[in-house]
Amino acid sequence: MDRSPSLEQLRALIAVAETGSFSAAARQLDRAQSVVSYTIANLESLLGVSLFERGKRKPELTAAGRAILADARRLDLLMGQLNAKAAGLQRGLEGEVSVAVDVMFPSQRLVEALQAFALAFPTVALNLTMEALGGVLKLVLDGDCAIGLSGPNQNWPHVIEAQSIGTVELVLVAAPGHPLAQMPQPVRISDAREHTQLVLTDRSRLTYGQSFGVYSNRAWKLGDLGAKHRLLLAGLGWGSMPRHLVEADLESGRLARIVLADRGSVSYNISLIHRTDAATGPACQWLCHFLTSGTPPDAPLPDAR
Repeated sequence: MDRSPSLEQLRALIAVAETGSFSAAARQLDRAQSVVSYTIANLESLLGVSLFERGKRKPELTAAGRAILADARRLDLLMGQLNAKAAGLQRGLEGEVSVAVDVMFPSQRLVEALQAFALAFPTVALNLTMEALGGVLKLVLDGDCAIGLSGPNQNWPHVIEAQSIGTVELVLVAAPGHPLAQMPQPVRISDAREHTQLVLTDRSRLTYGQSFGVYSNRAWKLGDLGAKHRLLLAGLGWGSMPRHLVEADLESGRLARIVLADRGSVSYNISLIHRTDAATGPACQWLCHFLTSGTPPDAPLPDAR
């Protein structure tokens, strides 16, 4: 009788391909390296094809391996979605909902959603965490938060479902007495490089080695958007901020717009993300609907109170 690959075998293939080594895959799967190697060998024997090039310093997928990997990811996602749907059907109203939010997300929009949620679900505890850059994605990936409002990502992990829900305009600003604010606009890149730039840093390390709009040879890396705002007001550097957070400062003259020669403002995309293999209850689904549409669902969910 023909046998089909097991989910464990397919997940071992995915782990090795994504981590780039059998040892890293073993750590991710919480298995011994020998078990992972044995699992891959059995999968190759079952399928009758080689999945990885032999004799390479790092495991590299063969052409057959790349084709099988695409199907393995699809099957893994489908199984995760099936399990999540079944768990959601079995579950009643949650005791708590955990949400991670990018610091760039408009505070007024977030406040409206939280106030509406508290009215609709007074018995459900809401845990809120604010993070920057890859911090939101990490919290959702690790299962610490059910949903996240995340900034842009060039390549979402295959277990993440993402839906764009809007953009935030980022503008470059500095105190009016700052040298860049005193220059004719737009400012040359070579001039901007000579002054300290205030940069929001990613505490998750998911974006380690990547830079986002960093021009200056001197950069102060900050983990808190509020601290960055205060340093900008004090004239200690220049940098980007969400327009909605500095609109009043620009109108009052506490901050001035900086326009670089290669760009004006930047659109920072915000996506609602969640794991496809994690169940979401009625309160979480209600909140997702409100965050994407700005209104509660048409029909009230059962057991909402």
